[in-house]
Amino acid sequence: MRVMSFILFAAALGGCDRVAADRADAQLVARVNGVEISARQVNVAAAPSVAQAVERIIDRELLVQKALDAGLERDPQVKESLDNARRQVLAQAYLDRAAGGAGKPTKEEVRAFYNDNPPLFAERRVYRMRELLVSLPAEMIDVLRAQAARSSDLDELAAWLKARNAQFSAATETQPAEQLPLAFLPQLARMKPGEIAVFATPAGAQVVQLLQAEAAPLAPGEAQALIEQFLAGKKRLEIAADEVKRLRAAARIEYVAQFKR
Repeated sequence: MRVMSFILFAAALGGCDRVAADRADAQLVARVNGVEISARQVNVAAAPSVAQAVERIIDRELLVQKALDAGLERDPQVKESLDNARRQVLAQAYLDRAAGGAGKPTKEEVRAFYNDNPPLFAERRVYRMRELLVSLPAEMIDVLRAQAARSSDLDELAAWLKARNAQFSAATETQPAEQLPLAFLPQLARMKPGEIAVFATPAGAQVVQLLQAEAAPLAPGEAQALIEQFLAGKKRLEIAADEVKRLRAAARIEYVAQFKR
């Protein structure tokens, strides 16, 4: 998540607190062959501890220095990758700024989202399931569903897939409703232990056999922060999509040869 929580916290402060936060970011944590590394460069979220995060950034700096010594920044492929990375950072920075004006969801919006999604809140459950993640073409989903309806359990269905050299992986998971795809929840909420369902996914299908479903409802007050976070993120995505659409409408875009739609 980059360091969004820290950014939001720092933005909420003013005056001396903001200066103090800037100074903390600029704090020197190490020198590597004379090159200074500041706290701003250390990605604490990507390591188990601050100390390990510092060691990782030192390792990276050593590798960068050797790459520069070897002139790799002039390699055509490296130059292209660097330019692509720079453009991606700039594009994301613009979208972040454009979406920065998204306001906090209203109480009415939060209440409506709670009422419209009972499987996530008032009727929330924690599901224990056996799963098969299957790679197969979309036109085979109905065939898989028909076989799943004839199978007594997931082992029988797995044997059927194996006999046809289908690629799949198996797992047993315990997940609350909010960690599952929203499209799965209506059917899962109706299922009884032992029943099997097949859900289409971008890579093929996810086959689920329900083992247990335990009621774990969330009251409106308990769900409010989660809903606000979700709606705010959704609003930012909508603003970003609208901005891209506006920019495309105002731009002169010329497709070349076979890339023309």
